[in-house]
Amino acid sequence: MKRPISLDLRQRILVSYDQDEGTREEIAHRYRVSLGMVKKLLQQRRQTGDIACQYHRCGRRPDLGMEQRQKLRALVNRKPDLTLEELRQAAQLDCTIQAIHYALAAMGLTYKKRRSAPVNKTVRISAEPAATGAANSRRGIRRG
Repeated sequence: MKRPISLDLRQRILVSYDQDEGTREEIAHRYRVSLGMVKKLLQQRRQTGDIACQYHRCGRRPDLGMEQRQKLRALVNRKPDLTLEELRQAAQLDCTIQAIHYALAAMGLTYKKRRSAPVNKTVRISAEPAATGAANSRRGIRRG
């Protein structure tokens, strides 16, 4: 497992960059870190003003709580043809669509997966059954 670089090293990288001691590539080479790490560090400082490790933001988000699951269940019971995005908006959830998918699967609920398809209907297409494949294939065989 990779470990985060120390705060001291992060500070030295930024001081070198701020004092124009080389390009980002040269600074990455000098401190033996990746160019991506230097870019990420500069971006993090620009966006948040902080250069500390952001590990607390990594990893899988927690599962939906019982209250949110109850909201989802009620919505699916009321309108089973809602898409995942529509479920997220209706339940006012701040999570990914995949999180909703996994929560519904864990609860044993199904949902409409295609936005453009019409509502399914069970209608018989033909009044009489089709001929079996064996009867039709005998006519197509040449005997020589």
